[in-house]
Amino acid sequence: MPYVVDFKDVSTAGLESSPVAEALAGLRANEARYYNTKYGHAFTVSPAEDAQDTVDRVARILKEERDLVIGSRPLEATSFEVDGLRMDYVFYESGLSINVMYSIEDGGKRAVGFKLSDGMEVPKELADKFKFARQKSKLAGTIRGSYFVIKGEY
Repeated sequence: MPYVVDFKDVSTAGLESSPVAEALAGLRANEARYYNTKYGHAFTVSPAEDAQDTVDRVARILKEERDLVIGSRPLEATSFEVDGLRMDYVFYESGLSINVMYSIEDGGKRAVGFKLSDGMEVPKELADKFKFARQKSKLAGTIRGSYFVIKGEY
């Protein structure tokens, strides 16, 4: 069942099995606040098993673009369109969040972003391939992030 993420009263609902559930909930709330503030969009997530198309699309892009397979179990996912962009998000049990930004128009921005919840280690599948920058968040503590540009068509 879809769940609108509340960024004022942060909840670990749906993320309880993560060893960094509170930090992951803060990261998810940080994303919800961003989309609410910038676009007036209500950030809604579903259990991963109810959003398998999104989970599969993100996994396919990671595999085809960078030969990456995420070892952690997906907990939640969402897909939506805003301001000419299709956005896909998958939140993993390890505390990892992956988003795919894909411009609907040809030649637009297309990238994959990785965000690590406060307190989690860099996943081994990403450690040697990406450098992570740090940013502070009132909701999520310290977020480490990285990205790559998508070259293919999906």
